[in-house]
Amino acid sequence: MAKVKFTTHLVRYFPTLENPTTAEGNTVADVVNNLNKTYPGLADYIVDERGVLRKHVNIFVRGDLIHDRQTLQDPVTLEDEIFIFQALSGG
Repeated sequence: MAKVKFTTHLVRYFPTLENPTTAEGNTVADVVNNLNKTYPGLADYIVDERGVLRKHVNIFVRGDLIHDRQTLQDPVTLEDEIFIFQALSGG
């Protein structure tokens, strides 16, 4: 399973979220969907209702920013490390 790390911002809203955690999947979309099964509602912070990555969220796989923000079809392997980063904005 891929190792998934989160910013502490998401951990604040999901106190039972293990950070890091692991998730199965062949694509980033698979990983997000499987994380949502374990932590219901988590995907809502990551993707919108169409499954598109939210504007202020970035996902890195193997240290590289994913390319497919629309369908999250970037490939993931069992050995990969994924970092889900939700930027904070405001004034």
